[in-house]
This record gives sequence, C-alpha cells and structure tokens, in this order.
Amino acid sequence: MILMLCGTSDARELAIRIQQQGHNVLTSVVTESAAQSLTEAGLPVRTGRLTVEAMVQLIREKNTPVLVDASHPFAEEAHANAMEAAKQAGIPYIRYERTGLAYDDHELLHVVSSYDEAALKAKELKGSVMLTTGSKTLQIFTKHLLGDPDIRLVARMLPRLDNMEKCGELGVEQRNIIAMQGPFSREMNEALYKHYATMVMVTKESGKTGAVDEKIQSALELGIHVVLISRPEAEFGTVFDHFDGVLDELKSILGR
Repeated sequence: MILMLCGTSDARELAIRIQQQGHNVLTSVVTESAAQSLTEAGLPVRTGRLTVEAMVQLIREKNTPVLVDASHPFAEEAHANAMEAAKQAGIPYIRYERTGLAYDDHELLHVVSSYDEAALKAKELKGSVMLTTGSKTLQIFTKHLLGDPDIRLVARMLPRLDNMEKCGELGVEQRNIIAMQGPFSREMNEALYKHYATMVMVTKESGKTGAVDEKIQSALELGIHVVLISRPEAEFGTVFDHFDGVLDELKSILGR
C-alpha cells in the first residue's frame, strides 16, 4: 500500500489518479476537514501529524513499497520527516511539487524569503495589512505589527475554533479577522481588499493551484503592495511538478 502525504487540492486529484491505476493508497493529512474531502473521494485516509518514528512504523505496518509526498509546498517539517522516514525504511521517496508562479518585476511586488522578512517589509510599508498566510505563523506578524498606530493588521484564515482562539490570544481584534475558506474568486479578493482598505497584502508562493496568482493579480491591479514569501529551498531528489511524472515513476518502481 502506497503511503501518500496530502496537503493540497491537487494532491487529492493525484491520489485519485494513483488509485485509478490500480494501486492501493493510504492518504495522510493533518486536519479533519482535509480528511473529509479525501474520504468523500473514496480514498482511505489517516489524520494527524506524523513524526519520523511514527511514519517509519506506519510504513512497516502497511508494508509500504514507496512514499509519495504531496504535502503543501511550505510544509518543511513534513518534507524532512518524509524523506528521513523513507530513508530509514529503505523505500523510494517521490515528491510532487505543484508548479510555482512565474511573476514579472513590479514596483508593488516585494519578494522575500522568510516570514520575519515579510513582517518587517509590511511594517515598513504600513497601512491596512491583510495576512493570507494562515495561523501557523501569525505570532511572527503580531509581534512586529500589532501596536503600531499606523498599521491595521487583518488576518484571513480558515474558520476553525483553534484559529479564532489563537487570534484572541495574540491580540487580533474580532473586527480584523476574516474567517473564510477558499479558494477565492478574483471578485471576492477585490471585495475584501476594498472592504478593509487594504494597502499591503502578504501571501505565500504556494503555486497556481492554490489561487495565489489570483490574489496577487487582483491586489496589484488595485494598487496594493504585495509581499510574497518565496518557497523554502529543499533538495527532494526525485521530484515532479506533473501527475504523469509521478505515475510513470510509480510504474517504474512497482512494475505496473
């Protein structure tokens, strides 16, 4: 049974394709909402984060011949754990990395390499700052931006109880929380930018499938500064940005 780490909508589609090729697949996700989406697609799924040790144990229990890592481009810990677990278990590791964005130079586009750098750039630009980077790194932005009288910090994130609690603990006011699940249309992005008088939008370079290009394009057209956090650099070894590459590699490994 192939073990597949899933963290994006296109990972779900890839898992379906692998299953359609006649392979048994066990998908692994972190959240219950992601698990529900995979279950509805008829895919076996387990939920919760995996340490290296837990992943190795699961690989051995399921007699896994290969590990496919299709987790989110910014899931650095998951990538590292998966590569190490595959190494310890002595099985091949395949990385599916969704296609990145190709963006032109623009006077309002600021590409940075870390969350701290993004927060400092937003602090420099000032105004109404909309975060679309999720809750995991929210504390980095609240540390740098909250308390500045020239900055309004607006956080857009999934409508989960733990996210709302975290916002409260970090001092983000309720009126500055957008609790919604995407992907968002260009019209919705524009409406939110206008409603919150956004002057700076912070996002991650998650790829076209993650609708990041829609956020960026609509922001730039409205004259909004965009702070774009580039993807973490990693040496994956065997990596593909298209489904057929993964499927062909599986056929080479498994013989079908």
